[in-house]
Formats: sequence, C-alpha cells, structure tokens
Amino acid sequence: MHHLRTTVARLWPLMAAQSLSRPRLLALEGGVRTFQCTRHLKASVAAEPLLNGTSSNYMEEMYYTWLENPRNVHESWDKFFRNALPGAAYLGTSQGLAGVQALVRAQPDVERLVEDHLAVQSLIRAYQVRGHHIAKLDPLDISCVDSGSAPCTVGFQNVEFSRYKERVRGLAAGGLSGLAESDLDKVFRLPTTTFIGGSESALSLREIIHRLEMAYCQHIGVEFMFINDVEQCQWIRQKFETPGVMQFSLEEKRTLLGRVIRSTRFEEFLQKKWSSEKRFGLEGCESLIPALKTIIDKSSQSGVESVIMGMPHRGRLNVLANVIRKELDQIFCQFDSKLEAANEGSGDVRYHLGMYHKRMNRVSNRYIAMSLMANPSHLEAVDPVVQGKTKAEQFHCGDTEGKRVMSILLHGDAAFAGQGIVYETFHLSELPSYTTHGTIHVVVNNQIGFTTDARMARSSPYPTDVARVVNAPIFHVNADDPEAVMYVCDVAAEWRSTFHKDVVVDMVCYRRNGHNEMDEPMFTQPLMYKRVQKQKKVLQKFAEKLIAEGVVTAQEYEEEVASYDKICEEAYTRSKDEKILHIKHWLDSPWPGFFTVEGQPKSMSCPPTGISEEELCHIGNIAASVPVDDFTIHGGLSRILKGRANMVSQRMCDWALGEYMAFGSLLKEGIHVRLSGQDVERGTFSHRHHVLHDQNADKRTCIPMNYISPDQAPYTVCNSSLFEYGVLGFELGFAMASPNALVLWEAQFGDFHNTAQCIIDQFISSGQAKWVRQNGIVLLLPHGMEGMGPEHSSARPERFLQMCNDDPDVLPNLSGDFAVRQLYDCNWIIVNCSTPANYFHVLRRQILLPFRKPLVVFTPKSLLRHPEAKSSFDDMLPGTHFERVITDNGAAALHPENVKRVIFCTGKIFYELTRERKNRGMDDTVAVVRIEQLSPFPFDLVQAETNRYTSADLVWCQEEHKNQGYYYYVKPRIHTSVSNSRPIWYAGREPAAAPATGNKQTHLMELQRLLDTAFDLEAFAGKL
Repeated sequence: MHHLRTTVARLWPLMAAQSLSRPRLLALEGGVRTFQCTRHLKASVAAEPLLNGTSSNYMEEMYYTWLENPRNVHESWDKFFRNALPGAAYLGTSQGLAGVQALVRAQPDVERLVEDHLAVQSLIRAYQVRGHHIAKLDPLDISCVDSGSAPCTVGFQNVEFSRYKERVRGLAAGGLSGLAESDLDKVFRLPTTTFIGGSESALSLREIIHRLEMAYCQHIGVEFMFINDVEQCQWIRQKFETPGVMQFSLEEKRTLLGRVIRSTRFEEFLQKKWSSEKRFGLEGCESLIPALKTIIDKSSQSGVESVIMGMPHRGRLNVLANVIRKELDQIFCQFDSKLEAANEGSGDVRYHLGMYHKRMNRVSNRYIAMSLMANPSHLEAVDPVVQGKTKAEQFHCGDTEGKRVMSILLHGDAAFAGQGIVYETFHLSELPSYTTHGTIHVVVNNQIGFTTDARMARSSPYPTDVARVVNAPIFHVNADDPEAVMYVCDVAAEWRSTFHKDVVVDMVCYRRNGHNEMDEPMFTQPLMYKRVQKQKKVLQKFAEKLIAEGVVTAQEYEEEVASYDKICEEAYTRSKDEKILHIKHWLDSPWPGFFTVEGQPKSMSCPPTGISEEELCHIGNIAASVPVDDFTIHGGLSRILKGRANMVSQRMCDWALGEYMAFGSLLKEGIHVRLSGQDVERGTFSHRHHVLHDQNADKRTCIPMNYISPDQAPYTVCNSSLFEYGVLGFELGFAMASPNALVLWEAQFGDFHNTAQCIIDQFISSGQAKWVRQNGIVLLLPHGMEGMGPEHSSARPERFLQMCNDDPDVLPNLSGDFAVRQLYDCNWIIVNCSTPANYFHVLRRQILLPFRKPLVVFTPKSLLRHPEAKSSFDDMLPGTHFERVITDNGAAALHPENVKRVIFCTGKIFYELTRERKNRGMDDTVAVVRIEQLSPFPFDLVQAETNRYTSADLVWCQEEHKNQGYYYYVKPRIHTSVSNSRPIWYAGREPAAAPATGNKQTHLMELQRLLDTAFDLEAFAGKL
C-alpha cells in the first residue's frame, strides 16, 4: 500500500498535466503541481491530503470502486490504474487490495517502471512548456532567452547524454534524474497529450528526445501551454509535433523563393536609386513579405473577403508594393523632391501612408480587398483603429463570426512590449461589442528598439509576453528560415479561422541597417552589428538551399531575379512622368458613391435638420416606455420614464430626451448609430438609461431605441473597458468604414480625454490634412465648473481650439453658402450647446452634411436636469436647424440702442448670467449672446450682433480660468468680426495651473466674482 500511495503521489502531477481530470490549477512551482478535483460520484479524491500521504483510505476506495466498474470512477483514475499498473485491470474484484499488493510483490521493478514513465512524460511536458527557450530562434545566434539553461547551441544530436541532461536541467525540473544513457533505447509508452509518435503509441527514449527536439527546439518555438483550453492545446500540439508535418511541395517552395526575391530586390533597388533617403527598409526581415502573403492566401481560402492591416514604418513600402500591390511607379515617384503636392492638405511622409486595393488572390481564386491603414510615427497607435474599422466592416456585411473580414497587425518588438496601447487592444479582443473574432499579430522582432537593446527596453523574456493576458498562442520563428516562417503563418491563419481568437507570430530577425538608412548602429550595438555584417542574406541562403535540393536551377533563379529587376526599372522610368502627388490615391478607407469622381461633395448645402411633431412624439413615447412584455424595471427608473412621458405631453424635452430624438430619428432614416464609452448605457450622470435591466432576471436587458420602427437601422450602445486611448481609437476606426453611420465616443468626464490625446492629435485633428481621410467621429466631453475638483470639471476646450485651422485675423468671404463652406474647409467642428434642441440639431447635421468632419461637443453635467435647460418641440420641427449663435431675445433685443454691454459666452455659464442679470434688474441694458459653434468661428453672425449693439461694450465671459477655456481663441476672432475697433474685455476666473477648485465654497466665491465683473458696467472704464 505504501508503494501504491507513493506511486500515485508521484504520478499525480503527470495526471494533472495531461488534463485527464480537467482540474483547477491551485499552484505551479518548480514542476510540482497541486490540484483540487471536483467530486465525481462516490469515486473522488482530494489531491492535497493524498499528496501529503495522510490518507490511505482514499486509495483503497478508488481501487475497490474501479475494480467494481471502471466507469464508477473519474476517467483520470481509470487511466491511472490501467497505465501505471499494467495487468491490474485483470485482477478480480475478490482479490481487492491484496491483489494490488500481490501485483507489486510479483513485479518488484514496477515502481522503477512507473518512475521511468513519469520521467519521460515529464520530459515531454517540459518540452511543450519550455522548449521554446532553447530553440534556435536568433539568426545572429547571440540571444538566449533562458539564462538558466545551457547555451542554445547545445543539441542532443552532437553531445553526450550527460551534457544533454545538463541542457534540459532547467526544462525537465529533474525529470531525467532517474534515466541513464543505457535507457536511451528503452521503449516507452507515449501519453495521449503528445503527437510525436504519429501512428506509433510507443517510442524509444532516443527517438522521443529526437522528435521533441525537432518539434520544439529548431527554428520554431511555441508558447501555448498557458492556454487553459484542452482542445486548443491539443490542436497546437498536433500542428507542431506530428512527424513530417512541415513539408512543402516543389511548387510551394518555388513560390516562396519568388516572394523572397521580390522582397529582397525591392529594397536593394530603392537603396541603389535613393541611397541617401530614409525608407525604413526591410533588410534583415525579408521573410515578412512571404509571411503576410501566406496569411492572406490561407485566410482567403477560408472565406475571408477583406483584410485590414496596420503596421509601423519599417517595411511599409515593401508591404505596399508586394502585398497590397500598390503600383511601383506611384511609390517611386514619392522620392522625387520636386514633386508638387495637390491642394489636398499637408500630406505625410511616404512611409506613413496607407491604401486600399481589391484584387484576385491567385491561390484561392477569389477577390480579396486589402486596406493598409495610414499611421503616424506613434508606432502602435493604429492598433485599435484597425480593430474598429474591422468591426465596422463586419457589422455592415453581417459578418457576426469574423469569417469574411479580418485584421492583421504588424508590430516592432520594442513597441509591442513597451506601448500600453498594445495591452489595451488585446483587452478589447474578447469584449462582445469590440471583438473582431481574432487578429493575427506579426512581430518584426529586431531584438532592438532605436538604439536600446532588449535588456533595457523590457522586463519580460520576450517582447510578446503581453499577449499571454488573453491566452493567445505565440509562435516564435527564426526569420532566416523562410520555410519555417511560411509554416508558422499557415498555422496562425488556420488557428484564427478555427478558433477566432488572437494569435502572435514573433519573427526573430535583425536590422541590417540602423533604425533608418542614415543611422550608424555600431555606436551603440557593436557586437550585434559585427555579426550582422558577416550575416549572409536570407535570399542567398534560401536560394542555395533550394538549388542544392534541386527545386530550382541556378539559371532559373538568376532569371527570376532579373525579371523582377526589370519590373522595377520600368516602373522607375514611368515614375518620372508624375508631376503631381495625389494623396487621394492613397486612401485606405474609400467611400464609394459618397463623393463625386473628383472627390468633392455632391453639394455644398445642408438641409434643415428638424423633424415632424408626429415623429418627435413617437420617439418620445418609445423613450418613456418598456417595449417588452413581462419586464420589471427599477422603481426609480419608472419615475424617470414617467417624467419623460410628461415632457412629451407638454411638448418639451430635456438633454437626454433631445439626444433620444436625434438618435431615434436617424435610426428611423436608416442611419446606424453607435454610442460607446465608459458607462454610456446608463450615462455617467444617470440621465440616459438607453439599456433597461430586468430586476428579476439576470442579464435580461431591453434597448427601447431598437423598437422605433420595423425597418430602422440597429442602435448599438456599449459600455467600454476602462481606458480611453484604445476605445477612442477603436471608434475612430469604426467611423472610417462608412460615412453613413453616426459614431459617438463619450468620456466619463471630459477631463479624461487626455489619456487618448494621441488619437486626438495624430488621427482626428490632422487626419484629413495628412491622409485626405474624412471622418465623422463625434466626441462627447462632459464639461462644466461645478466645484467638483480639477479632474472632473474641464474637457480642456483650449486644447481643441488651439488646433483649429481657421485664421483669427482674416475675415472670410461671408456671402452665399458661407456656413457650410466654412465647415468643409475646417479640420473639425467644436460646439458647446446650451439647449437640448441645439444638441439635437448638431447631431443630425453631422449626418446630413454632404461631407464628414470630426465633431467635438462639450456636453453639460448640471444642465442635464436644469429646469431652464429644456427645449420646446417648436425648436425641433421642420424648417429649424442648428443655431451657430443664439441671440438675446429678451428686453435688450427690443431696444438695442439702450444696451450698454453685450456679453458673449458659451455653454452653461449662460444660465448663471441670465439669472444674475435678472437679479440685478439689467434685462434691458445687458444683452447675453451665446456662441454655440466655436469652430469654425461664426464670423458672420458675431459681426451682425456687434453691428446691432453699436454703442455697447463687448465682453467675453467664461467660467474657466483665463489661461484656459475659450478666451484666447475667441478674442481675436470677435475683434476681426467687429466693424470698428472696440476692445474685447474679459470676465472670468484668474489664470491658474489647475482647471478647477475642489472646494465648493471657493468655487461659489469665484463664480460670484466673475459675475460681478461681467455686470459691473464701470469695470472696464478708462482701461484703454
């Protein structure tokens, strides 16, 4: 019995490792695993007491129960008794435990036999878990990931067994301690968790080691054993362990050679023609091109019709030329410094541009559309943008499983490990409203950043370790072995097609040049670049290999090289004829049918944005109802819905209902609306309630907005993960896919948009100027000073206004269609609405405009429930529109000649100003004018107001501090609008470093002080 308990105790980690009982992992340390099993009928056992050797009764119970009927015990015990004690299955029930003891006495070497099998099976698992640490991944042979193991150049085939044991000492955690060289020819039964045997169920130890070495320690290293899904682990094992699995036909090898030729010779051609130009070439990772083409070929065969790609600058021109198949002359002409730019914005450097192309895939014989997204130098910033565009294309074509549209993301090793947006993008990959059903990540692992090597750039062994957070398998591959690269990419594409989950291909390579072609890498990495200088190019090595194998002849190889060189030369000749650079040829997201052939809007007018009263009432009643039977809502929500119904009956709406009217009317017109952000379903301030939750049934929800009309477009509202950078990038990408969707991102507080500043600066404010790529994304930024502190008050309007492209000192031509033409010329639209009706109109205008511009809306907080911040249905009926400026319609407007001061303002401060004006009895002497659209600035309407009140002082009043907010933006523009040289005075808070105080009393004192200044008619006297 002691022997049996000891055997089980030793074998238990193996049983758990084989996932025989699907246990829950409790601890993992030094190769010893402790598990807690769930009870299985009467035949169950707690692992920890057994392993501690404190309960022999468990073992007896297991054995007796198994003898009665093997089905009475869990399959793990059945397999244990059958495999660990050969012959025990034939002992009769009557023999009981004595039969086991007799068996042990009859076979004194059974314990050694079990220990040897345990050692071999532990060895197999060790290779599966950590074999990648000693694989030959580095083409330069200077990197060894596992510092605790022997040098990576040591291998079983050329060393004695004692040195081999040292080699795997770190891998097997002592698993070989009981084996000697004399055991190499012993035959061992293989576990079900390996495929190294192929059709054989037993192999000699020598052959087992050889096959494990071939599977896990050559030019491919596989990280997958952290995945907690048995089926997925078995799938990967089969792909890499099955003998002879990595075999290619002669035609496949010839195709692969042709792709390496094109990849290599393209870079050599550019270097020859433009040796002093930056191009961020692909030298050292030429296998990237066949890698991407393999992924696309395999995916196309699986039914994929569209591939959206994102990548940094290294190798972009090569990818454009040889993967996307951009015309070579269009690429080459960009190197001409004399090329004139068309009047389409500032443009961008050649290695930041993207494009769209649809072509026939010759492997699948199917058309496939490919988009390479334009990307700034912020290397990984494009990641969520690609995911958003992929999600949008899947949505628009009804691809709910990602079978027709997929994404590929390329990364650099330093950026993949170092930039947090990579982590954010991975975390979006499994969220229901953000998943794209699997992305293939390809890491061009240069083993160095710009001048920083991996030891200083990351804390993890691999740059790809971040992918483990979502259990994505990671396939490391030596990029100097094109066949290994091709096989790994083939498996990655099949993984994505099979499981619709992310996968990472880590191409371990090097940079033959420095960070760019003008850089000197020997300054900082002398050892590495001494190796690089001696390194034979992958094309040369691969060609020599195929020639030696008889796949191609030397003459055929030379002819293939000459053929591609001729193609490049002919394209170079054609490129000299290009005189103008048309950036529109590089659009990565074309909108067919939206613009004219010339890329201009079909009109330069915007129809009225009002809707009928019948439609307003219908949408309002939906907003006030629960359109699902047997659905119990919260009592507090019942009161909110009742309040909405009362407003509809009174022909009024508040902010939440105005938004509901805008969304609902667009949905009814077939426009998809997507609202995303933190807590947007309910609304951070509990005002929206677009998703209702049944109080008696978990996960049962209702979205009334989807019940407006039988043929309406779907409404998507989704709470996002708790980060702004990735989610805003995602929604930006979603908006790129189609102009016929209203895509909105709402910050929890406007202050929090600054963690997404990269997306705002690099893509939204300047995207059209750089890439001629219009986008209609809407940013909703809750803003307003209410004494809630410096992190919950300001959406930093000054930052957005500073990036507007209108000239403050030039009064534009105000005739004709000025309002719409001004919108077309601006880089984005900035508004701060003070009424629900104006918010309603600006949202509808965003879609009804004949072009697309980003829209930034500073939304309110206290105005969400302010009794005066309500709008009548009259302000939303047909014929009404967005008011860029809302004039004073009180007593002051009746007698403008008596007005002594005009206070210009925007947003919620209007209500404080009008309340103060009434309290002071100054309704007829002070006019308050709201500028609702700040950018592009409404010069025409502001000019009209200043001309109306010719003898009045002009004051800009804001609740923000003087160095923040709108003052320094509006002051010169108001001055330009004024027909005479009247000064523009300031009333507001003093300059400060923090956006707002967190003390309520201080806040109120500051507010009263600025109101006093605004209404003190003598305040600015004599200051000129």
